[in-house]
Amino acid sequence: MALIAPTVLIFCAVIVYPLFSAIYLSFYSVFTPTLEGEWVGLSNYSELLQTGRFWNALGNTLIWTIGSLFLQIILGIGIALVLHQNIWFRSLARSLILFPYFISTVVAVLVWKWLFNDLYGILNHLLMKVGIIEFPMDFLGTMPNAMISVILVGAWKYFPFVVIAVLARLQSIPESLYEAAKIDGAGPVARFFDVTLPQLRDVLVVIIMLRAIWDFKEFDMIYLLTGGGPLDDTQTLPLLVYQEAFALNDMGMASAYAVVMMLIMLVFMLVYIRRTKDDGGV
Repeated sequence: MALIAPTVLIFCAVIVYPLFSAIYLSFYSVFTPTLEGEWVGLSNYSELLQTGRFWNALGNTLIWTIGSLFLQIILGIGIALVLHQNIWFRSLARSLILFPYFISTVVAVLVWKWLFNDLYGILNHLLMKVGIIEFPMDFLGTMPNAMISVILVGAWKYFPFVVIAVLARLQSIPESLYEAAKIDGAGPVARFFDVTLPQLRDVLVVIIMLRAIWDFKEFDMIYLLTGGGPLDDTQTLPLLVYQEAFALNDMGMASAYAVVMMLIMLVFMLVYIRRTKDDGGV
């Protein structure tokens, strides 16, 4: 018992205490600078569910999560299949593909904001030079450009995680399965759908669950790219929690948003736990 006591204390300090504090504060109307407030019961939750800001943020969060996750899976599987082949500089390519995942979010956002800039951004310059557009586009200041841009940056930033997991599974698929498929006359496409994809099913389920949870609570990248704008068109639930707590100084309402967000993510976590338990781990 004494051996695990430090771990239990740290767990309680960084997880249990903040969790119950958020739940406790969600029943109060709390002024953030002084943390003074009064009991309001379920009023925060009632107001939360009746306001359009919550449903707008929830919709934006789902659009961002689904869009980014879809591109991550497509890019991750495609690049993993390429890197699994015996190509030149394969080891170097496998190392470089991890660059977006390891680079600091702040640095990545600064680079992408420079690329997206409507005055001196290289992306607008290239698009106008090849004749795709006649005038510079405002990638981050108008809709639907802003949401599309955020989704693209998110997919670029996090798809290497999918590559790592899928590539590890590809290397463990028995070669005899592909040989049997070739004997049956299956081409490359048929082998992918009949052999590769079924073998990737379990690991893809875990990847989708984990990335869905992580993308759902993404804050820093979206905040640095658009700040939730234009207007509230890219405002997600984590940004709404931040705004309520530190812009509107209502820690009680922010806690209510955080608790509801936690309950939504809990659904993903339960699906993930059940899935990994049924499969005996991946």
